[in-house]
Amino acid sequence: MFDFEYQLGILPDEPGVYLMKNELGEIIYVGKAKSLKKRVKSYFQNTKNHSEKTRIMVSKVVEFEYILTDSEMEALILEMNLIKKYSPRYNVLLKDDKHFPFIKITTNEDFPRVYVTRTYAKDGNRYFGPYTDVTAVHETLDTIKKIYPIRTCKRVILEMGAPQKPCLNYHLGLCKAPCAGYINKKDYGLMIEDIIRLLEGKDVVVKKSLKEDMMKAAEALDFEQAAKLRDKLLSIEKTVQKQKVFTGKIHDEDYIGLFKDEEDVSVQVFTVRDGKLMGREHHILKSFAKEEDQVLLEEFMKSYYSGTAFVPKNIYTRLPVEDPILKEWLEMRRGKGVELLSPKRGPKLNMLSLAESNARATLEQFKEKILSEYDQNMRALEELATLLELEDLPERMEAFDISNIQGVDSVGTMIVYEGRKFKKSDYRRFKIKTVKGANDYDSMREILTRRFQRGLKEVMEIQERKLEYTQGKFSIFPDLLIMDGGKGQVNIAKEVLRDLNLEIPIIGLVKDEAHRSRGIIYEGVEYSLKGRGEAKNLLTRIQDEVHRFAITYHRTLRDKRTLHSILEDIPRVGAKRRKNLMLKFGSIEAIRQASLVELSKTPGIDEETARSIRKYFHGEKQ
Repeated sequence: MFDFEYQLGILPDEPGVYLMKNELGEIIYVGKAKSLKKRVKSYFQNTKNHSEKTRIMVSKVVEFEYILTDSEMEALILEMNLIKKYSPRYNVLLKDDKHFPFIKITTNEDFPRVYVTRTYAKDGNRYFGPYTDVTAVHETLDTIKKIYPIRTCKRVILEMGAPQKPCLNYHLGLCKAPCAGYINKKDYGLMIEDIIRLLEGKDVVVKKSLKEDMMKAAEALDFEQAAKLRDKLLSIEKTVQKQKVFTGKIHDEDYIGLFKDEEDVSVQVFTVRDGKLMGREHHILKSFAKEEDQVLLEEFMKSYYSGTAFVPKNIYTRLPVEDPILKEWLEMRRGKGVELLSPKRGPKLNMLSLAESNARATLEQFKEKILSEYDQNMRALEELATLLELEDLPERMEAFDISNIQGVDSVGTMIVYEGRKFKKSDYRRFKIKTVKGANDYDSMREILTRRFQRGLKEVMEIQERKLEYTQGKFSIFPDLLIMDGGKGQVNIAKEVLRDLNLEIPIIGLVKDEAHRSRGIIYEGVEYSLKGRGEAKNLLTRIQDEVHRFAITYHRTLRDKRTLHSILEDIPRVGAKRRKNLMLKFGSIEAIRQASLVELSKTPGIDEETARSIRKYFHGEKQ
């Protein structure tokens, strides 16, 4: 049993990161502190001063851990790494986890390429973005390629390399064919420099250069070349007209606007580069409306700027940023000074207000989307109830799945679909305790038995103590059970419910050759989903979600086991050195890819230890 009084009493008055855990051992919150002693204690004292979200979070904490760091900056970096790794439920997370596109220029090549990518890496190339408007990115790239005939192939082309046969793009006038030696590295590089200036918003410089070249061509009576340069100028001006000119001062700036309704928060980021509004991004933070604006702002900035390729010189917010270590970290990310400003009047305030107005509009659009999805899901439930001849629409459905690799780290998961949407707060994970090896049927029997036995126990306690049903984690039973494994798992579920004297409808998903749901097993009869598109789509989404949740949990357990075994097996690497390595590199794969020099620059890692690490991963000679 975790002794809170004792553990709080021995907390060190030093900087570090703390991890709050629930009764399942899940990390539900990660935070940093200048003083762990003061910060962690504050959660369990004077709770009436906490926000509603914090009070709920604290009520679920059954134990906590902490990691000491040498400085508050180290704590900030570690905190963000852990939030990315565990996605704790009560941390502010960017809900849209897709990777936004960048425009990449391969400047480490003799003849660089320009293309769209969703992967950003510190590889010596130039990246612009990320962009939220994918269509605009491709339109911009198409315009660039019309103006500048750069190569699009993946050939390895060296300046002094053997000439190759040019492709069709050369004959169409879309490429200067550096592969055939028809353009040298210097002249090709001038085109790339212009493209970089355009993407940086420095179109004035590019247009001035083109105008000068156009005049020279006209004076030399080369009217064909002059016309080509004129067309390039028109294309650039057309592109630039799409960008809102904001200020005459040439600065790189971000404007962060927040808007909250009664439940959710919308954040809009306007990116201004060289005085032009180059783009905007929006993020929805669900169920964070009751959090303080100051906390929301600073947590969002940490999450947002930890994933961007660029930090601007000026960042404008309605509320002043009070955390000095956040400013220090942003400056470290940028490599230069960063100003965190809260304008009180003038065009800066107008731009910030515009960002906030857009945040409001985005949230309203988000709500409309939710309502649209609600109607679609209602139709799906009506189709399902009609198909199965159910008297009432199933308000709450629970789906179960088992995940393992050759019987190792076998886990079970339960997801919940309630109120026409996935209810992630009720998702549950189960480590398989009584089954050895890959036996999905017995594993399913175990997790169903544990789920419903626990639920019955909670119901009895609630009735005896006259509590609210919401005080039990398993006390609310489903209207419909969904088994992913078909007839076999349906029979297992029936046996479990019969033994516990429970009556709950059970369906099993019948798969096609592509492992997608084509029908339903119910009461021993198979029902086809053909012609019932809404119901089929809903069941497919439930199937995908339970698979995703099971695989994610299994991967987490596997990664913990791998992390433990790999780092502890490296000679000369003890607990402190393991901590320093993870602080610097963030993952096993990054440590594996690190050079001898990079490893040697890690605090506490001398050259001999660095060689030991390299030898462990790569078998290199000492």
